[in-house]
Amino acid sequence: MKQTRLAHQIKVLGKSAMGAPVPWIPPTANCELLIIAGIHGEEPETTVSVSRALRCIPSICETVGVILCANPDGLALGTRGNANGVDLNRNFPTKNWQSEPTTCRWHYDENETVPILTGSHPGSEQETKIIIEVIKRLKPFVILSLHGPLGCVDDPAHSKEGRWLAQQTGLPLVKEIGYSTPGSLGTWADENGIDIVTWEFPCHSIEQLSRSQVPVLIQILQGMSPFTCS
Repeated sequence: MKQTRLAHQIKVLGKSAMGAPVPWIPPTANCELLIIAGIHGEEPETTVSVSRALRCIPSICETVGVILCANPDGLALGTRGNANGVDLNRNFPTKNWQSEPTTCRWHYDENETVPILTGSHPGSEQETKIIIEVIKRLKPFVILSLHGPLGCVDDPAHSKEGRWLAQQTGLPLVKEIGYSTPGSLGTWADENGIDIVTWEFPCHSIEQLSRSQVPVLIQILQGMSPFTCS
């Protein structure tokens, strides 16, 4: 039954740069899958879609953990980066992290020309530290990172999880998104031997995503996919 509020037990994973809670639902058994939404504040559709999926089911698979919004300050401010202006998905301590600002798009159909900070040093941001700490603690088998609006499943390994997700959503399965992502969560996970699939929602309204993508999220949250062994 669909609900207007989250009936699941929401806990606080940590605090953002501005002191906002980072909400999450921890797994209740050994973590097989960690879902991360809202690492970019200007991609609110990821957080809303996870929320809608959660509000359609009475319980979550015990081996699934969910970070509903990894960048609450950015979501509140409507910015890609956090309150310090840092793109959290360029702040992870990777071999290719760069100190110079990187760039991002202003609109979906434009080139990346808008500069954005990467942090004073790798892993400098509080939110980045929170994500790294929980991943190291949970040791998930796979991470599912939600983004938009490129409309693809980014999975360099072409894993069974990525192939299933592409089939269920009708999105193309790609090995790369076509541009450099220094200091990204995906690169950090790969360097640390952690499987990760990036689900790029298509450039649709939240209402459209609720019909096209949320049903697949529901299957994943209930343990009805290759992302879990349940």
